[in-house]
Amino acid sequence: MITATGAQIIVELLERQGITMVAGIPGGSILPLYNQLNSSSIRHILVRHEQAAGFIAQGIARTTGLPAVCFATSGPGAMNLLTAIADARSDSIPMVAITGQVNSALIGTDAFQEADTFGLSFPITKHSVMVKSPEELLEVIPQAFAIAASGRPGPVLIDVPRDVQTTTATFKAWPEPGRARRLALRYPTLGADLAHAIDVFAHEILLAKKPVLYAGGGCNSPEVAGAMAALLEEVPMAVVSSLMGIGCIDEADEQWCGMVGMHGSMSANTAMYQADLVLAVGVRFDDRATGIVSQFCPKAKILHIDIDAAEINKILPSFHSIVADCQSAFPAITLRIQELKQRKGLFSSTGDWIRELRAMYSKEKTAALRLETGSPGDTNPRQFIAAIPSIAAQQGLDPAGLIVSTDVGQHQMWTAQFYPIQRPRQLLTSGSLGTMGFGLPAALGAALANPGQRVVCFSGDGSIMMNIQELATLAEENLDVTVIVLDNGALGMVRQQQEFLFAKNYSASLYNRSPNLLAIAAGFGIPTADVSENPDWAKLAFPPAGSGPRFIRVPIKWQENVLPFVPAGKKNVEAIQ
Repeated sequence: MITATGAQIIVELLERQGITMVAGIPGGSILPLYNQLNSSSIRHILVRHEQAAGFIAQGIARTTGLPAVCFATSGPGAMNLLTAIADARSDSIPMVAITGQVNSALIGTDAFQEADTFGLSFPITKHSVMVKSPEELLEVIPQAFAIAASGRPGPVLIDVPRDVQTTTATFKAWPEPGRARRLALRYPTLGADLAHAIDVFAHEILLAKKPVLYAGGGCNSPEVAGAMAALLEEVPMAVVSSLMGIGCIDEADEQWCGMVGMHGSMSANTAMYQADLVLAVGVRFDDRATGIVSQFCPKAKILHIDIDAAEINKILPSFHSIVADCQSAFPAITLRIQELKQRKGLFSSTGDWIRELRAMYSKEKTAALRLETGSPGDTNPRQFIAAIPSIAAQQGLDPAGLIVSTDVGQHQMWTAQFYPIQRPRQLLTSGSLGTMGFGLPAALGAALANPGQRVVCFSGDGSIMMNIQELATLAEENLDVTVIVLDNGALGMVRQQQEFLFAKNYSASLYNRSPNLLAIAAGFGIPTADVSENPDWAKLAFPPAGSGPRFIRVPIKWQENVLPFVPAGKKNVEAIQ
């Protein structure tokens, strides 16, 4: 028989799950767990704000594809964590959050640092549970990891009262670690229905004159990207993606036409508008992507593959659908296409149309990189971001090895538009929730999970202030993260929308006074440079592996805009350019 406290059970099960690091901040209601953690093999990352603990866990999970863990104490600690949890839910990121709670006898008495963490977290998690006894942890912990990673991934929260952490349980054996199941959790397409759907998909793809593969976050893994590439080799299609799908195909691929949506490329939006068939895979037709839904792909039959049955027919009706994981669906469709090509000779040539779209994409990108809105010599943010891989290469780094995180705002869209993302999980960004303050802690998580690789965090002078305290964590852990802040003295995306939609009424979007960001970073002990003043900034920004953090300021004009921009009420092909 085994005897252990709740805290001992949690730590042991985390170790058995393969967890090697957690991020968090201790507090009264979670101190028993921290007491046990200190004698374990698990590395603790002490953040300065609980929200950052959640985003560090996301940085780990987004780059590895595996659930990561964060801790917070009760009340304000858990509530500070909720934004990162909601963000993970919105972008389908596997994460396990463990929070302390006041003693069981005090729950409901408005005790010190008490909040209804279970109730608050329930709508924004994939699963949420309050543990009532240490014995429950033996089932709840493995289950949490299985739920977080199975089907459509997402965050799971486990709320553990302080007395449960200290109470002893006796049991026969440790449970097996929780394992992910790739099969859709609800209503998967199976058997004869699946065979029929694959046949329909293959026929429609081969008969299409203007087919588009619309890839979302469900395609953004090495395994799915490889399966997708095999399909595209068999049947060329124009490829577009959502923001979360960027990286599923190399930006240099001749079938790539860019990101769709409000700030998507004209070539991608044109491809969707002209398409007679859209193969939508691991994507959910988000409003920022579709704009006016009826005008998004008005001429197309939609073939939809998603692991979440709830996303099928939610926004746009599909001609046919498959509820399955993309990694399994792609090879089955590819095989059926090969059979049909051999037996029936089915195939429509789409090469000319794809070449037209790719030429449009290249021309559009070249023109945008040359666009100047300031004075001669001012930094063009589009050019600057696009040049980072080659600049890093000149300093001896492998551009393909760089990991890129962003905060939310204009810099995020410029990165999505112009940074040449080459591979899955290279770009980490807050998509659906659009959380300012995401970039820096997510970069820390990526660096922790990928030692030896430099992480580049693009931020703005608005976003960086949301979690700037994590520069302390960055310096303390001495991680290879280069923070690049595009400083325009404004909330750029807000100001831009006020310019286009509110007659230039710049209400609360221009800063009257800006902090000295370089002095702040230097105060944390991080080497800094201003690109407008230091000609050797690149050498400082991209040092050899193991050199630790860097902070770079890039002053840009506040008048810079992210284009294309689709105003409200306009279809995507009517964007301002």
